[in-house]
Amino acid sequence: MSLCVCDSKKDYSLCCEPLLTGLAKAKTVRQLVRSRYAAYAIGGQAKYLLQTWHPSTASNIKAAELNTSSYSWDSLEIVGHQQKGDFGRVEFIAKYKDAEGAEYTHHEISLLQRVKGLWYYLNGQVLNQDS
Repeated sequence: MSLCVCDSKKDYSLCCEPLLTGLAKAKTVRQLVRSRYAAYAIGGQAKYLLQTWHPSTASNIKAAELNTSSYSWDSLEIVGHQQKGDFGRVEFIAKYKDAEGAEYTHHEISLLQRVKGLWYYLNGQVLNQDS
């Protein structure tokens, strides 16, 4: 058993892997944020990140930027989430290190929208990001 990097305490094959490989779609805003974190943590998942980014806010995002990471993602904590109709928000704290080993905390409220049954990341409000 290999635990998922999204800190769900579930096996990766039963958690984020089916989403990242396209075998399943996120059913909740929380599941989408966890899977997007896993995509960043695993690396090389630009295709998934772009597919789950709302087209209205993804126009300037380049796949090459998403596939290159000099960060080591250490943990994800979902602080809270809300889902009402076709809109939702997830507050989370992610901890990571840069290539030199400096530690950082990324605290964000992500806004998400469901379109034709699929959840998309719209944008996020960074509450703090520090070392």
